[in-house]
Amino acid sequence: QVQLVESGGGLVQAGGSLRLSCTASGRTFSSNAMGWFHQAPGMERELVAAIGWSDRDTYYVDSVKGRFTISRDNAKNTVYLQMNSLKPEDTAVYYCAAAMTSILTITSNYRYWGQGTQVTVSS
Repeated sequence: QVQLVESGGGLVQAGGSLRLSCTASGRTFSSNAMGWFHQAPGMERELVAAIGWSDRDTYYVDSVKGRFTISRDNAKNTVYLQMNSLKPEDTAVYYCAAAMTSILTITSNYRYWGQGTQVTVSS
């Protein structure tokens, strides 16, 4: 059974930082795309960042470019999202997901999902 378990969310003041982690079990995803999505109340789930098998293959939504960094440790089957210079509009539930392919931005390819972790940024 495949499981993705996120950690690292919480409450932070604007300008602060958080690091999210997501560890997969049940299979390896070293050659698959891994992504972080967020969903704010009343909004659709949005792909925030994604990474291919190496750190050179990444995607970021425009609103987080220069502030967020996605990385992975294939030996640990873990993906990270370092979030710096956080803004109140970053407040959302953040979900880790694993795709069935190496393509980063086709959201329908993301098959496995974590339970989500809340990130709240106060002004």
